[in-house]
Amino acid sequence: MISLKQVTKLYGQLAAVRDLDLEVEDGEIMGIIGHNGAGKTTILKMIVGLISPTSGTIEVMGRDVAKESTYVKRFIGYLPEESPLYENMAVADYLMFFSELYKMPKREAKERIDLLLGSLKLPEYDKLTGELSRGMRRKVAIARALLHDPRILILDEPNAGLDPLTSFFIINYLKSLKEQGKTILLSAHNLFHVEYICDRVAILKNGRVVICDSMKAIRKNLGRREYEVIFKADDKLDYEQREGNYVFRTADIGEVASVLENISENNWALVNLAIRESALEDIYVKLMAG
Repeated sequence: MISLKQVTKLYGQLAAVRDLDLEVEDGEIMGIIGHNGAGKTTILKMIVGLISPTSGTIEVMGRDVAKESTYVKRFIGYLPEESPLYENMAVADYLMFFSELYKMPKREAKERIDLLLGSLKLPEYDKLTGELSRGMRRKVAIARALLHDPRILILDEPNAGLDPLTSFFIINYLKSLKEQGKTILLSAHNLFHVEYICDRVAILKNGRVVICDSMKAIRKNLGRREYEVIFKADDKLDYEQREGNYVFRTADIGEVASVLENISENNWALVNLAIRESALEDIYVKLMAG
């Protein structure tokens, strides 16, 4: 669906992106994460044709973006990180204005706008965009990106600066778009949301892809599995204590078996046995520090 091959973007002598290969499959949600200046926004802007790569090729749906930019843009909905609205226009009028730029028939546009504002839980059709909260303004910008019913969504920090409830609503909304067959490429700093929503994650460092894979594979290769045994005992033991219980943590399954055996032999009470996987945030910090 989206293919970047040996893509480099130079600003003078500075390489924002260097020799980058990236594939986004049809119908998946891919997240790209990295430190500030890692090249995330540059990659997204090159895909939508706002800036051109210094070298390399970018294809969307099998078409070269450099050669067929106008054709490709018909299938893409783009949401930049900073997306100002026309503050003196009502929500419905603002979206209708953009539907005219897409040359949508008026009746079709009205039906599409009603559908989007309903699904985004944004009922203030007649309210000026300048009077909306930050979260509601972001929803309007998302509706604008979806007006022409694109197959591909390119989203730069879709929930940046939003309150937790609105942010989580938007993340779940994106999941529903995937169920409708959309392909989504997004950048985000909230790694919990990336881990929650994305089929695959590309981690960038200094303009290069460090790793791109499913969370399951990333955890297997770079993460850590830890076991936590919580039990209650009358004896005084050399273990961490928490809320009247003893807590034992280890990455060694053999040590877990030994502790469980001791619990059984001494008739202690097993309270809980949990397996904890490394979060994406832990893996990311480890990669950035390396």
